[in-house]
Amino acid sequence: MSRVCHFTGKKTRAGRSIARRGKAKYLGGVGRKTTGITKRKFKPNIQRVRAVVDGKVCRIKVSAKAIRMGLVVKPPKRNWPGHDAVQPPAAEAEPTQPSAPTEGKTAPDDAS
Repeated sequence: MSRVCHFTGKKTRAGRSIARRGKAKYLGGVGRKTTGITKRKFKPNIQRVRAVVDGKVCRIKVSAKAIRMGLVVKPPKRNWPGHDAVQPPAAEAEPTQPSAPTEGKTAPDDAS
């Protein structure tokens, strides 16, 4: 598989790297000189994740930007038999009663 995002279409792009020397004129120098131009590649931040695509769970390559934008729908957690997964603590069954206001202590009124 190639390095292409499933959602955004981001892929490797070609570019140049420019090497310069010298001191800029605004800093008092005689100017920056280009000493070399080499080809380089700009690679997107591609991650391989499990996601739900067309109702099925599969591994796809997506960019980090697509993950941040919320384009990736993660599959639900599997409940494997025989494995005691760490369960979050269950909420208490009894509803908590709001505490009664304390007598003698009142909030300061808005004095005009």
